[in-house]
Amino acid sequence: RWLASGSLFPLSCIHTSTSLQKFGKWEKKNRIVYPPQLPGEPRRPAEIYHCRREIKYSKDKMWYLAKLIKGMSIDQALAQLEFNDKKGAKVIKEVLLEAQEMAVRNHNVEFKSNLHIAESMTGRGRYMKRIRYHGKGMFGIMKIVRCHYFVKLVEGPPPPPEPPRTGFDQAKEYVQQLRSRTLVNTL
Repeated sequence: RWLASGSLFPLSCIHTSTSLQKFGKWEKKNRIVYPPQLPGEPRRPAEIYHCRREIKYSKDKMWYLAKLIKGMSIDQALAQLEFNDKKGAKVIKEVLLEAQEMAVRNHNVEFKSNLHIAESMTGRGRYMKRIRYHGKGMFGIMKIVRCHYFVKLVEGPPPPPEPPRTGFDQAKEYVQQLRSRTLVNTL
């Protein structure tokens, strides 16, 4: 009487843990299965995608912290976040520790300190509007902001930093781009 036709589960548990685990596009990248490697090829480094959504913090404030740790090794990033007293630093540190544990447990990473942060970015979450009451019948509208934080860990040491581009290099690249363009509807 509790079973639906052709189902093994009772109707009362339709909305249980499996339906609550909503995976976004970022988390689904962990499920990519690569073809087997040839014997002579170097080992493909593990890639771990992790995120936290709907953090009650501004994406603009979180962006500075995300940019700070991008390209660092995970131990160096955790040390930087340890001594940062912003609220977002504590959240990012928790996400990095979760991702580090997930790398060892699910992605066959041997040493948990042999990871670096390849990508670290923020996104805009849901914004809610609320009324703030002022005196004399006036009111204002305030926004309650939320953000998402995304991180990609890659196995191995971090790549060397890129040399800073000078203004002359940027100008040369711009002129090259102008010369290589094609103008439509001209002779």
